[in-house]
Amino acid sequence: IIYDGDDAFISNCIESACLSHKAIAWSRTDSDAPLYIEKIEKKEKGTVILCTLLGLTQKYVIPFTDDASIENVIHCLAVMLYLKPTSVNDANKFARLEPVAMRLDVKQGINNCMLINDTYNSDINSLDIALDFQQSRHVDKNLKCTLILSDILQSGTLPKSLYKKVADLVRRKNIDRIIGIGRDLKEYGSAFDIEKEFYLSTDEFLKSPTFKKFKDELILIKGSRHFHFERISELLEKKVHETILEVNLDAVVHNFNYYRSKLKPETKMVCMVKAFGYGAGSYELAKTLQEHRCDYLAVAVADEGAELRKEGISIPIIVMNPEFSSFNVLFENNLEPEIYSFRLLDAMIKETERRGITSYPIHIKIDTGMHRLGFQPDDVPAICERLKEQSGVTARSVFSHLVGSDSSIFDDFTKKQLDTFTQAAAELENGLEYKVIKHILNSAGIERFTDYQMDMVRLGIGLYGVSASGIKGLRNVSTLRTTILQIQHVPAGDSIGYSRRTYVDRDSRIAIIPIGYADGLDRHFSNRGGEVSISGKRCPIVGNICMDACMIDVTDTDAQEGDPVIVFGEELPVNELSDKLKTIPYEILTSVSPRVKRVYYRE
Repeated sequence: IIYDGDDAFISNCIESACLSHKAIAWSRTDSDAPLYIEKIEKKEKGTVILCTLLGLTQKYVIPFTDDASIENVIHCLAVMLYLKPTSVNDANKFARLEPVAMRLDVKQGINNCMLINDTYNSDINSLDIALDFQQSRHVDKNLKCTLILSDILQSGTLPKSLYKKVADLVRRKNIDRIIGIGRDLKEYGSAFDIEKEFYLSTDEFLKSPTFKKFKDELILIKGSRHFHFERISELLEKKVHETILEVNLDAVVHNFNYYRSKLKPETKMVCMVKAFGYGAGSYELAKTLQEHRCDYLAVAVADEGAELRKEGISIPIIVMNPEFSSFNVLFENNLEPEIYSFRLLDAMIKETERRGITSYPIHIKIDTGMHRLGFQPDDVPAICERLKEQSGVTARSVFSHLVGSDSSIFDDFTKKQLDTFTQAAAELENGLEYKVIKHILNSAGIERFTDYQMDMVRLGIGLYGVSASGIKGLRNVSTLRTTILQIQHVPAGDSIGYSRRTYVDRDSRIAIIPIGYADGLDRHFSNRGGEVSISGKRCPIVGNICMDACMIDVTDTDAQEGDPVIVFGEELPVNELSDKLKTIPYEILTSVSPRVKRVYYRE
């Protein structure tokens, strides 16, 4: 067993299991390890790994800068060292490594189709996982479930037995139609008892009449690399904008579990998916959180909650800013409102009585210092009296909101809020004579005041990979990316863009990218006020940002037309953009226009 010896969790598991296998640990800290990593230096287009292998120092240069690829390479080094020590002497082979794309993503397809693209590998286990993912997204029952599948190569199983298993799996997962591509699938296609078509090659399928007839389908595209199914995906994908917002659903799960690890097992979690999921898209996030047993979701207004219900979200949903005109939507969609005033409480009680509803769950908000919405702590006795004299509603929870939990300079005020809320919540619970869920911690509160987790916490910006208090360990969720449409050569002294606000003082290469203020790129980034990232290098925005495009200076790079551009993401964190505008990351994330296509993926 070869593993990262610096990972305490894995090391403890191996030690406690008393395994009889030979265990080899590589390490960044233990110089006595068989593979000791002395130094990892990330550069613009690669990483230098300096290590000691059985006492001999070696340097490797790899064409990756991401942590996952670096760790993978180190694992490979350790395996090579164990199997054939002389094989690690050829450092050049590592410089020739190519990136391996392996991720499952969801895209809008042509003719009201939805595509689940998993074109990078094909084995029966990963097919099982992908089919489960397809079924979890099969909310609109008017969509036919279609599987486009290639031959499964190098399975170690006789084809007849293998495709019988595949046919059984497809039947259990309620697939309506299979399109098989490859000699084996065509030969053993009789194992499938659903609507089916088979082709010998991807080219034959692309030339078939079937390819032009996809409509109203949820299509899983699952194939071995040999079949180049990315060609199918590209042709079926709905072409819209060169600019997309990529949302990493696995990063959402990581961040969710990161915060959950800080809590007691019994503490519940509310995840905020208001404002279109902080710009990332509320449905896919809600579906992912529901799958990972989130206790509650929270939206701003009732219509947001209704949309989630239409998409099959069944877990409890709190509406944080209910309107008096939204009672119909609340009741019809089983949405639980925040109640912040006697006027709203009385209206809610009256409406439940009119409809003959009893014990409808509500959430009582106490204002402990935010002074935005909420009852005053002194109102608690009157709240109890009002609730006890009726049967239409019941208090499911009581909560408040911290004002400055992200900063230590407000700690005295935060502790005052916590004490005020603790007293008010206890008084409410005692007055009602039944258990009420209590919650006050937001993302920053979870990070800094875990002792006050009470019965539940509310996870907002932290879920999206932005730490309010600066903690490490979160993963970036959203990446706004675009491409270079054109590169123009502009002579020194010429101006760029509207109103001639930027002049170049040297012969320059100016790239035009299809993103502007209508897409959510703040116009204050104009005239070198902001920058983008191309192949890891920062390039300033020049000239005034236009409605649908902007210009960037790529003179000091080897950028070419068609190259990808990162507006924000891992390479250019969203908090850097918000700092430049003297605002907060929330505004940057929620400003991304709905016309920007969202692409969701799993790693």
